[in-house]
Amino acid sequence: MTDTPLDPADDAMPDPELEDKRRRLLRLFALVVAGVALIWGAWYFLTQFGRVHTDNAYVGADIALVTPLVSGPVKAVKVGGTQLVHKGDILVELDDADARVDVATAEAQLQQAEQRFRQISAGNSSLSARLDARDADSSQAKARLSAAIADFERARLALKRRASLAASGAISAEELTSVRTAYAQAEAALNQARAGVVASQAMQASAAGDLAANRALTDGLTITTAPDVAAARARLAQARLNLARTSIRAPITGVVTNRQVQTGQRVQAGTPLMTLVPLDAVFVDANFKEGQLKHVKPGQPVELTSDFYGSSVVFHGRVKGFAGGTGAAFALIPAQNATGNWVKVVQRLPVRILLDPAEVKAHPLRVGLSMDVVIDTRD
Repeated sequence: MTDTPLDPADDAMPDPELEDKRRRLLRLFALVVAGVALIWGAWYFLTQFGRVHTDNAYVGADIALVTPLVSGPVKAVKVGGTQLVHKGDILVELDDADARVDVATAEAQLQQAEQRFRQISAGNSSLSARLDARDADSSQAKARLSAAIADFERARLALKRRASLAASGAISAEELTSVRTAYAQAEAALNQARAGVVASQAMQASAAGDLAANRALTDGLTITTAPDVAAARARLAQARLNLARTSIRAPITGVVTNRQVQTGQRVQAGTPLMTLVPLDAVFVDANFKEGQLKHVKPGQPVELTSDFYGSSVVFHGRVKGFAGGTGAAFALIPAQNATGNWVKVVQRLPVRILLDPAEVKAHPLRVGLSMDVVIDTRD
């Protein structure tokens, strides 16, 4: 039996059924691709359109730096690192021996100031009585002056009469001498009375001045408003405040971090001792590219995930606001772009995001953790 030779033209002829099947598969594939693209486009438009994303975001918080307000040796450290403390808890106690001495000294100074004020107030009555006595002495001196003037006038008239009679020999020389002596005594008494009036007036003026000076220290004042007493009371308040400040308390509720103080160490006012991180008041600073922020506004919703918990835990928040400048603008060494070899670099602007407190309480975050942030800019 001989083989029948194949015609090469038969191999070149396509199979109509195979071609039809191929076209149907291509159409089906095109429909599937178009359907998937349509579904993806619808999903993107409905869920992802208007959402901006960045993974350049980190957890932050308004931390509290604990520093002493007074100097002194550390008597005890009450907390350790990573410990949660509440506002008002004692963190560090300083040796308060010197502060207690200062309080005792200030209390004694206050008592002395109050005692001096009472003495000055009591002196008003004494000085007033002395002024009354000087008034009486002045009146007596004036009365003595009047009497001396009258005696002097009588002695002068008697001398005048005796002198006119002595020329005619009507009186003796001895009587004239006696009259002249009486005149001289009356004149001396008059001068003495005048000096007494001047002296009594000077003493009266001195007593009045002392009373006025003493009253100037007390008029319109009480033992609580007197300047010396008020100053002593202020010194006592400062001493008590310094005593209270030997117990260093937590200014906020947070976790102790970066503790740098040990028992026995002498610390100066303003020396950093530790840091408190408020885990219930953390926020996120997301650094978006400047081209992503066209439609971002405060108040827009935000979804966040953290590598700390994974994508299964989604945090929610709101945009609070924008930083006043880019990170490069506030860098330690700012970029110098006014040069001939300048190359444009896309800048990032920090966006502050506030988190839901309930979610943060359920899943606490730590400062510095990285976050993935998505902001929904759709109205």
